[in-house]
Amino acid sequence: MASPDLSQWFPAASPESVGEFSPQAASVSSAGRFHSRAITMLWMAVDAITVVIAAALATQLRKANALSYFDHRTPLASTPLAYFLYMAGFAAILILVGRAHGLYGPLQAFSGLREQRLTVQTCFTASLILAGALYFGRADSISRAVVIATLIFTTILLCLRRAFWRLTLYKRYEKGMDTRNVLVVGTGSSGLAIRSHLQRIRHLGFTFKGFVRTGTERMERGSFSDGTFQESTFEAARLEQNRPPEILGDLPELGELVRRHFIDEIFVTGPCERGVVKRLIAEASTWGIDVRVVPDLYDGLAWSAPIEYVGQFPTMPLHRHHIPVIGLLLKRALDVVISSCALILLSPLILSIAIAIRIDSKGPVFYCADRIGRKGRTFRCWKFRTMVVDADALREQFKDKNERSGVLFKITQDPRVTRLGRILRKYSLDELPQFFNVLMGHMSVVGPRPPLASEVSQYELPHLRRLEVLPGITGLWQVQSRQDPSFDQYISLDTAYIDNWSLWLDLKIMTRTIGVILSGTGA
Repeated sequence: MASPDLSQWFPAASPESVGEFSPQAASVSSAGRFHSRAITMLWMAVDAITVVIAAALATQLRKANALSYFDHRTPLASTPLAYFLYMAGFAAILILVGRAHGLYGPLQAFSGLREQRLTVQTCFTASLILAGALYFGRADSISRAVVIATLIFTTILLCLRRAFWRLTLYKRYEKGMDTRNVLVVGTGSSGLAIRSHLQRIRHLGFTFKGFVRTGTERMERGSFSDGTFQESTFEAARLEQNRPPEILGDLPELGELVRRHFIDEIFVTGPCERGVVKRLIAEASTWGIDVRVVPDLYDGLAWSAPIEYVGQFPTMPLHRHHIPVIGLLLKRALDVVISSCALILLSPLILSIAIAIRIDSKGPVFYCADRIGRKGRTFRCWKFRTMVVDADALREQFKDKNERSGVLFKITQDPRVTRLGRILRKYSLDELPQFFNVLMGHMSVVGPRPPLASEVSQYELPHLRRLEVLPGITGLWQVQSRQDPSFDQYISLDTAYIDNWSLWLDLKIMTRTIGVILSGTGA
């Protein structure tokens, strides 16, 4: 039988293309997008009308003297144009803020409770802008009571309208009306989770039709031999027993399945090659349907994980380490207060020490060295100079006299230390300039001591734990085992401080530091 000539009715059609999926069908997708924009414009118009209704109600209350108790200003009727312009601006701002919050997007974008919260937030934001416009515009002739009543009525009406529409759609979805038919590509854990989710939460508006197996899944069930896919009897029986009963076919049959089951959307899950997804998207545009890609759920670890965008990339946080943000902010505030007070109150002493160093020996007042701080960052650490100028170069000569174990270096009667330097070290006065480092954020008042780069290069992997926090002027090791030469004790105390940190612990260490300084146990 010859195919009928439909060119007079459908100029773009040909006898060969009738009844087939052709590129012209891509216009369906465009029509769908136009329909979405039309719906958005419709709801924007409804919201603008809602503002008009709210303003009319507020005006009628004002005319009925129901608001006279709150406002005795000039009647609204004397400035109708100004009031209309302000309300028109309010409606425009309301629509713009609502669109920014996604209130004109798909109903499934968020829950009903969140929609109500965003509606109230949108009205509040637009109200603040309106209030600012009234203030700067000096619109004293407009009744403030009428404006406030309009804002309240707008918020109530918008919340009621959105709640009514959502409940109406929910009831239609429960009856199977206006739902979108869905095919899920992939039968792995992600596909099964999506299937259960769509079937359990009917008010999302989706109807699950079945699964489509990917080529990867077929590969996992057998092997190729001479170019032909072979599947063992045992493996086939096992997979047939465990596979979901809703499998409708394989990827090559997708076009037929889309037509047969009137599919509106395809959810791509599980292992699927990039090229396959690209071809699927190209075919979907021809068929006039939507495609969604579901990230791997990692055997259930991400079922309840929210989608968070890092720039333009969607991510699923599977685990979060608890960070005591408030405690860290308080610690930083305490650092700033203590270091500022110390520098101000001790400024006469700092000046006196600087003069004494210049008189005692040749060389600069301060000793500045690169130290390793939090997360391996290098910073310049300041101290009063307590050694001769070429002390670093002479260190190798006294290496055999080192009294500390491991990577630490300490000599009780270090010949490189000056006369004044011994006094400064005994009472830890050489550390006073490090309060500048605290103010700059390189250090904290309490924390592990900042090591040299040469020391860090000798650290083993567990030792790097002490670099996870800001280094400090004083710490648990300084008040607990300052004279202990053991490097292991040094590391264990720093690790214990990190594991058990609290503001109370910092305060206790600061209090004990005062006693250690007065006792003169430094070296």
